[in-house]
Amino acid sequence: MTDIPAAPLDPHAVEAALRPFGASRTLPAAAYTDPAVLAWERRHLFAGAWTCVGRLDELREGCTQRAVTAGDVGVLLTFGERGAPRAFANVCRHRGHELLADGEVADRPSAVCPYHGWAYRLDGSLATAPHLAATDTSELSLVELRVAEWHGWLLVNAGHPAPHIGSYTGALDGLLAPYNFGSLRKAARHDYRIAANWKVVVENYQECYHCPLIHPELCRVSPPASGDNWALPGAWVGGTMDLREHAETMSFDGRGPGRCIAGAPRRTILYVALFPNLLVSAHPDYVMTHRLTPVAPDRTDIECTWYFPDPDVDPAYAVDFWDLTNRQDWAACESVQRGLSSPHYVPGPLADNEDAVYQWIALVAAAYLDPVAALRKATSALVEDTPG
Repeated sequence: MTDIPAAPLDPHAVEAALRPFGASRTLPAAAYTDPAVLAWERRHLFAGAWTCVGRLDELREGCTQRAVTAGDVGVLLTFGERGAPRAFANVCRHRGHELLADGEVADRPSAVCPYHGWAYRLDGSLATAPHLAATDTSELSLVELRVAEWHGWLLVNAGHPAPHIGSYTGALDGLLAPYNFGSLRKAARHDYRIAANWKVVVENYQECYHCPLIHPELCRVSPPASGDNWALPGAWVGGTMDLREHAETMSFDGRGPGRCIAGAPRRTILYVALFPNLLVSAHPDYVMTHRLTPVAPDRTDIECTWYFPDPDVDPAYAVDFWDLTNRQDWAACESVQRGLSSPHYVPGPLADNEDAVYQWIALVAAAYLDPVAALRKATSALVEDTPG
């Protein structure tokens, strides 16, 4: 065990989620409803893991600095002359004022604290400090955090050290490589705020057990019992689903005007969840992502984005299909959240086709007991565990 406190949950209820698949139970209701649990998650599962804060090209567009939040930790991103990202605690070394408000951007050669005017270069070093007596300014640089670009997304580790990004993503790198994310362009984005816990969203995403009852349109182009789930190294879970014989992509009629992604599989859809907050759905001709931000135990912001290889394609065939599917899912997730809030909810068993849900719940449960050990176990020694 580390010196990080376990989540404020009944350990026996958490351990029940770690029993072997077929004998395990879902997480206790408090994992989805208790503000104290969410506060713990923000500090130890979001700040303490590699959390996705957005697409690098969007984050650095038109600015040298941008303030974001990873879990409950304010982060100042800076972009030097070549646009290379660095991340720092968004805390002035004088008296703690934020250098930028969350979501704010600046296009200056230095980050200037609006409280007393201390200024920091884009490498985090202190440039000026009005009226500061002579002192060793090298000790007053901004606190640097770990940051990594991954397939165009920017990931930040703002808390206790997570495993090296190469071992954290593990085998997922090879599975996503054929989609050549660097060549794709954003075509559309929808923002949703739903009345459900962030983990409910991921659990729903990891199974199609529910598809015959709530997704008739999806079932017309993809058999709900198709595909396989992986059990491979890395802090992620996921698998594939197949397209029906008549379908070439996920749309209402299975057709799409866009060209396919060169090298991408043609007959399968890939669905993966990178812990804790990035869902990637990769199709033969486009990629859809969901980036989750927990707002409250029963509220989650979801940024859903569609990327295509052809910048001129009309994305409506994919966006309209998935907007309907998303809203069907959100309604189900919100109903689950209301059920979890009932005094009569008791953790239940998982069906035999919910193995990916089990993998996700088991990862979260292990992290509740010891987040550092859980992430180390989920990852493998694929690369040397050095800072990065």
